[in-house]
Amino acid sequence: MGYLNTFPLSYKVQGLRIVIVGGSEEALNKTRLATKTTAQVVIISRHIEADFSTFAVEIVERGFVPSDLDSTALVFVAEESADADLAKAEARARNIPLNVVDVPAECDFYTPSIVDRAPLTVAISTEGDAPVLARLVRARIEAMLSPRIGKIASLAGGLRHKVESLIHDGAARRRYYEALVTSPAVEAAEALGQGAEAAEALLAQHASTTQASGVVWLIGAGPGSEDLLTLRAQRLLQEADVIVHDQLVPDAVVQMGRRDAEQISVGKAKGHHSFSQAQINTLIVRLANEGKKVARLKSGDPMVFGRAGEEIAALRKAGVPYQIVPGVSAALAAAADTATPVTLRKVSSGFIMATAHGADDSDLTHWAALAQSGLTLALYMGKSIASDVAARLIAHGAAPSLPVGIVVNAGRADKSTYSGTLAALAANTIAFSDGPAIIFVGEAVEAGDWANAAQLAGMSFKVA
Repeated sequence: MGYLNTFPLSYKVQGLRIVIVGGSEEALNKTRLATKTTAQVVIISRHIEADFSTFAVEIVERGFVPSDLDSTALVFVAEESADADLAKAEARARNIPLNVVDVPAECDFYTPSIVDRAPLTVAISTEGDAPVLARLVRARIEAMLSPRIGKIASLAGGLRHKVESLIHDGAARRRYYEALVTSPAVEAAEALGQGAEAAEALLAQHASTTQASGVVWLIGAGPGSEDLLTLRAQRLLQEADVIVHDQLVPDAVVQMGRRDAEQISVGKAKGHHSFSQAQINTLIVRLANEGKKVARLKSGDPMVFGRAGEEIAALRKAGVPYQIVPGVSAALAAAADTATPVTLRKVSSGFIMATAHGADDSDLTHWAALAQSGLTLALYMGKSIASDVAARLIAHGAAPSLPVGIVVNAGRADKSTYSGTLAALAANTIAFSDGPAIIFVGEAVEAGDWANAAQLAGMSFKVA
């Protein structure tokens, strides 16, 4: 482990001044940071070039004088001039921390990249070596923290004495505070201006019981790429005690959870079911009843072919609280991968998602009619029976010339695409690449970008 050349801390500026010497864009950048505090921010320069009008600052358009640093907590120097040299010397003489913009060797402190959820502040610093990296890390932390977490932190501070008087056990108090700052119900109430009431109700609930309460989050993991997870999904994965995940969820997504979280794979690969649905239902109910926060991680969106309905029914029957976190469904990822407008004015007025496995003649008759009427079909789980389904759609009235587009591993770096017509798909058994597939059928498919897709016409291989 390396050693730090700076000591990270939070510096008190309340009731004091922050002086910025300079009137350029560099000074404006420091102003954006300084005005996030309650300090009086003063801009001093003979030449004010940047627009400071949107900030509550005092503009002093003249040369620097030593008295400008009276009652000053921090000094930024953002220009090269005789005034700047005088300001640096005066700051050092008074032992006021000094930052000289873009000159690390002259800085007493560095300005970190800040995540602002006042009163919660997260600062990321690289000691001036890699500010771009600091910004990237900041973006990741921003994604993890709810926009309202600062207000909820203020609620926690305001309730501290009451919590201590009602909950005497330290571990129980910690459970309350953890529940408070992670509760979707409190967050939703805060959005309506009712956060204090929700926090009080949660406190009463915790004060009346020492048993930790569990919860199940049914989370859509999206099609597989980590950066297609929602911000809420990322945040809850970091809070979960246990992650129960399907086989199609990539390990990289699972590893976005807490490092110490238990991971349980209940995956169903084709022909290999490690857990039955009834066993999964029993598992997540048991874990929640043990007081654990359970992330039930499903590929795509949990409400689209994710069997969420069966799990929700089990949770309701057991009286276990739950929350649904939507994800990017594979069909939407496939549409994005190929720039296919599944609804298109004057071409397709709707979009149908269906599973090809188990489809009977009445389903196919209905789908064929919908495709003929202009709607776009997105068929899931149909790779091994794609040719058969295409032939049956034609037999039930769909036009053989209807455009077809197929995306395997939608939303992932290893995606592959195929295009042609319904007749071409019906005439061939195709060696698709490994992975789940989405089959689009409809006139709108032709508007997509299938330039690099393998053509279905002429193919005749055994399905992989």
